[in-house]
Formats: sequence, C-alpha cells, structure tokens
Amino acid sequence: MMQLHKDYNMFEERDTAIVVIGPEGNEKFAEYWKENELEFYGLPDPNHSVLKLYGQEVNLFKMGRMPAQMLVDKNGKLRFIHYGHSMKDIPENSEMLELIDSL
Repeated sequence: MMQLHKDYNMFEERDTAIVVIGPEGNEKFAEYWKENELEFYGLPDPNHSVLKLYGQEVNLFKMGRMPAQMLVDKNGKLRFIHYGHSMKDIPENSEMLELIDSL
C-alpha cells in the first residue's frame, strides 16, 4: 500500500481511483489508514467476500491473503489482473501507470 501512496498524485493526475481491500476488520483497518495518512480508498473485507468474488488466494503458510492488483476501467471492465505469490510480487507503479496510459 505504501508503494501506491508514494505515487498517489500520479494516479490522481490520470483520473484513477485507488481502492485497497484488506482482510482486517473495520477498526484495525481505519487505524492503519489514519496512522499512515493514506489518501486513497480503503475497504475492510474481514469476511473475505471480495476475495472470493475475484479468486484471490489465501495461503496459510504465508500468513493469509496473497497480493492481487486489478485495473478496472470506468465501465467496470476488468483490464488487468495480477495475483502475487508473496508481498514482494507486486507490479511496480510504473507498470500500472503505463497500463492506465494505454487505455
């Protein structure tokens, strides 16, 4: 999330909303948002409802959800999806920005 926060203005310049969906409950999620002064949207998903809709993997050996990044256009069409195998396996912001520019 901090990677997205770092370049938030570049996404905003492209009229792109960032929505992060996390496994925590409302209180813990809100606390993290406040502590880190995140400017984009965050939605807690403690029941894993969204996770199940998009097929995001849970790996108990790696302590929970595997990262997933999706790019959905303004018409609701899924344009890109990346399921990571670890927290180190996340596309760089530059790759996401390039995809946005290509739409």
